[in-house]
Amino acid sequence: MKENARIEAFSDGVFAIAITLLVLELKVPPVESVHSISDLWNGLYHLWPSYFAFTLSFGILLVSWVNHHYLFNTLYKSSRPFLYANGFLLFTITFMPFPTALLAQYISTDYAKPAIAFYCFGGVVNSIGWNLLLHTLEKPEKLIRTEINIRIVSKIKRSTQYGFVIYSLATVLAFWFPILALIINLLLWIVWITLSITEKENELKQAG
Repeated sequence: MKENARIEAFSDGVFAIAITLLVLELKVPPVESVHSISDLWNGLYHLWPSYFAFTLSFGILLVSWVNHHYLFNTLYKSSRPFLYANGFLLFTITFMPFPTALLAQYISTDYAKPAIAFYCFGGVVNSIGWNLLLHTLEKPEKLIRTEINIRIVSKIKRSTQYGFVIYSLATVLAFWFPILALIINLLLWIVWITLSITEKENELKQAG
């Protein structure tokens, strides 16, 4: 549908901007601070918080983009509630570079706990966006194509609801066990990638 294609194209643009903003956190060591080859290597090494934060957030955005693209393949039309819910989801996506920069700046300091908790909270907000978007697929009207297996959509909804709970728990845990909270975030996007690939394989088997 032309309208849905336009919405997805706009959404893809927002995802692209958010990912571009993520990489801006990776700053080259200033020339004036480098006086030898070892200085440059040390400067690159000390950027590890930025590498870590970038990789973690890129994984989250990649999974979100893949699922967003997959979701649009199940639709045959849109609605105003869906448009606003999609807009809110994109809001959470464009917000992601800020907690990423905060995490990169403070993860190796004595103030890491609030930075990690705030980063995890970004995942909570993103999960709310996904849950709202999925809710609008059937209310106030059904937007999913009739030939789409409803069980597939139900599985996506359940995993998104679980994601909200897990991100919320990680946010709370971050105040006492910040490293564990980050590990949970890392494991989550690995799980999302695995589930996404598995669901696609099952879909192909059913089609065959």
